[in-house]
Amino acid sequence: MALVRWEPARELDTLQGEVNRLFDTFFGSPRATGADARARRWVPAMDLVETGDSLVLKADLPGLERDDVTIEVKDGVLTVSGERRQEHSEKTDGYYRVERAFGGFSRSLSLPKGVDAEQVSASMDRGVLSVRVPKPEERKPHRVEIGAGSLNGTATEK
Repeated sequence: MALVRWEPARELDTLQGEVNRLFDTFFGSPRATGADARARRWVPAMDLVETGDSLVLKADLPGLERDDVTIEVKDGVLTVSGERRQEHSEKTDGYYRVERAFGGFSRSLSLPKGVDAEQVSASMDRGVLSVRVPKPEERKPHRVEIGAGSLNGTATEK
């Protein structure tokens, strides 16, 4: 029987590796290669910037064309979805490695109340999608005039 020395640091490394593997199973791993890359979910990076009169969503969509992306506004939610297809469909002899993720994606953002869906516009330039959402006009208080009353509860005009 061999005597094995216990090393707490090694145990922590093993535990960290198992936790990382668990998270990678659910959220995808940037280190995945080969067949594992196909299982990885692709989520494009997006920024939301507020300008003086609008909200601007910018999304990095390298390799996608306008026809590969769908933008929809429904019930106060902006949804950007699409699909990046795999470019390499043939395998040749030798080493084969796939690091870039591909597949479908969908991102949704809640919009402020009062946004006019007809005014939302989008453009795509060099793989960057820009969606411009005009801010809703501030609701101004509406003053209601009080008419003269009568004994039976109906208003009368003067």
